[in-house]
Amino acid sequence: MNINVGDRIEMKKQHPCGGKTFAVLRVGMDFKIKCEKCGHEVMVPRNKIEKNIKKIITE
Repeated sequence: MNINVGDRIEMKKQHPCGGKTFAVLRVGMDFKIKCEKCGHEVMVPRNKIEKNIKKIITE
């Protein structure tokens, strides 16, 4: 999967605040993503992110 910093991703499951879109802040073995609704930042392992991505919105 080709995901770059600055891309927006839509996940299958939503964040507890209700948002489904996240901004990608860091890419590597772990992804740092930021919820676009509440601004919460989360570090998630690459395999978990790739499994739960519904759509990639490139900038």
